Amino acid sequence: MDLDHARTVAVEAAEAAGTLLREGTRGTIGVRAKGVAGDVVTDLDLASEKLLLERILTAFPSHSVIAEESGLVGAAGGEWTWLVDPLDGTNNVAIGLPAFVVGVALCRDGLPVLGVVHDPVSGQTWSALRGRGATASTGARLAPPYAPSPHGPLLAWTQGYGVARDDARGSALKQAMERAARRVLQLWAPLLSWAMLARGDIDGIVGYRAEAVDLPAGALLAVEAGLDIRTLDGGPFEACMDAPAERRSFVAAHPRAIPGLLALLR
Repeated sequence: MDLDHARTVAVEAAEAAGTLLREGTRGTIGVRAKGVAGDVVTDLDLASEKLLLERILTAFPSHSVIAEESGLVGAAGGEWTWLVDPLDGTNNVAIGLPAFVVGVALCRDGLPVLGVVHDPVSGQTWSALRGRGATASTGARLAPPYAPSPHGPLLAWTQGYGVARDDARGSALKQAMERAARRVLQLWAPLLSWAMLARGDIDGIVGYRAEAVDLPAGALLAVEAGLDIRTLDGGPFEACMDAPAERRSFVAAHPRAIPGLLALLR
């Protein structure tokens, strides 16, 4: 498997989907309800996903794909599986907020080996290969320094769609963050938060039962940028695509910041 070729395919597909999204957000967007938790899907989600599936499966017809809207395409349990989030930030697009990205990951036996995040608004793309670092589309290596603020960390929060409003654990985590952080961002676009963390724009991310389709790409980008991800009790964390929701809660930050974040969450 040529991972450099896979990255080229993924980057080109994500950027083509980004062009579609950027142009589509200039016109009228068809929005409809998705599920019973207040989520939505747009015509742009579906068009972007169609483009991504065609690009990936043309290049790798024997691979499987799990896409946000289509679900599993191909056989389950294969060695190579792609994860596709065609529009991470759908709710933002629906209300006219320009904060959304495209995410693609390739997993081998459930673990991410390639991650790509493309921001159609800024035109920037970030990608990572397991064990080979993370880079921006300019070629610059992502390696944010440890730069603590005396006013507290700037954190992002993400949670899965299945988390109830009255979930006691989730509420306690958010309250702890609000007390200790300088700001807490809730972007409705987790992959955008991961890109911001890998660039060094924010100090950490706290995730609670995060969604599985976008977690591997973002987590790989962060790890390959030199950041650390831990479970909420401080144990090792692996962004496996098959992990159940209870194993998709985490703290991500610079390794030197992790102990302090874990302490404030406890």
